[in-house]
Amino acid sequence: MDFGQLQEHLFGLSETVRQLLMQPRTYTQFGMILLIYAGAYVLANRIRKYLPFLSLSASQKAVDSHYLLRQLNRLSNLVFPLLAILMLRISVDLSQNLLDQHWIAQTALTIAVMLVANTVINEFFAHKPIFRIVKWVVLPLIFMHMVGILSGLIEILESVQFNVGNINITAYGILRVLIFGSVLFWFGRVSNTTGQEIIRRQEHIDLRTRAVAAKMLEIGIAILIFLLLLQVMGINLTALAVFGGALGVGIGFGLQAIASNFISGIIILLDRSISIGDYVELEDGRTGIVRELNMRSTTLETFDGKDIMVPNEKFIVEPFTNWTHKNKKQRYRVDFSVAYSSDLRKLVGIIKEVVASHEQVLSGEELPIEERPDCEIDSFGDSGVNMFVEFWMEGIDDGRNRVGGDLLLMIFEALQEHGYEIPFPQREVRVLNNPISISKVNRS
Repeated sequence: MDFGQLQEHLFGLSETVRQLLMQPRTYTQFGMILLIYAGAYVLANRIRKYLPFLSLSASQKAVDSHYLLRQLNRLSNLVFPLLAILMLRISVDLSQNLLDQHWIAQTALTIAVMLVANTVINEFFAHKPIFRIVKWVVLPLIFMHMVGILSGLIEILESVQFNVGNINITAYGILRVLIFGSVLFWFGRVSNTTGQEIIRRQEHIDLRTRAVAAKMLEIGIAILIFLLLLQVMGINLTALAVFGGALGVGIGFGLQAIASNFISGIIILLDRSISIGDYVELEDGRTGIVRELNMRSTTLETFDGKDIMVPNEKFIVEPFTNWTHKNKKQRYRVDFSVAYSSDLRKLVGIIKEVVASHEQVLSGEELPIEERPDCEIDSFGDSGVNMFVEFWMEGIDDGRNRVGGDLLLMIFEALQEHGYEIPFPQREVRVLNNPISISKVNRS
């Protein structure tokens, strides 16, 4: 194309634009667009007024502390443009039917849709890989759909195909799975996060019930997204149902332990036999604090920092001891011995006072007498009087709460301070001066 032809094209384009601008229908569409935006603005303000949770003037503290309110508050910015898009779509049909021209209204609608789509992507797609896919794939697809060239592109992509066995794969099918798969993955994450947040805030519901509901919601959303993705991929769900039945039989035989642990996890959460923070002792003697309850296993943290992964089935079919299930208070005893010459009545009062002085031992006149520190005689030993002191405390006497060791040291210091003797084994050896016995020993 030479310079003369370029001039002719530019002149023809300018003449077309001049003719369009001189037509009253053009200005009618411009006026219609201005009225639409003004009406959408007024209507959006009315909606915000009668729906307080969409109001930007709502309590900022309440909005920041509630996930669902945060999302609704972010959606409030879209009320005005969405109303404008709805009205613009109506104006396109009206312009076509009444004015026999709608290109200005269609252009305004395309721009409005692109701006709203870009705002939604920037606001709600925080995951970087998904954000990039949606930003550089979905936005161009929306634009091509608005200008009417998407259907032709789909036909071209469907023509690019290859076969893998009996399966026909097209470029359009691959692109569709990638796009809708990313959108479904984002929708699943948002739905799960929102649902979990709502369930956790239902404080009137028991903690275990909330945990079960949250887990079932997560599983339900995962199944729904999986089924929707299969539909997008074009897989027949009837054949999948037959396959699922056969798979269920295989699971019943081959994955029986996994299914048993899964069901046991639901039972544990519902029957309230174990909670987070409980101190549990298994039948084999292993102990630990419950740190996590999963659908397959329960995590126990020992006092030396190790995690024990216990299959949930063990808590259903085997006995175990939950030390802190209903009452965090526990009773312990410390044993010691004193000489037979000791004043035991005076000693009992001293030991009670010493034990009660420990900050973690429960003591005081307000407690029932059976929960106060108590010192008693256990038995009469070979070398001295065996005694013990019982006490109650909050939590377990182990790990950070090593109360028993502290009390032994305090008792030892108190015995020394008051002159009490701690006996030690004594043996009396007698040597018999018998010549006959000595001579027999010498011969041997």
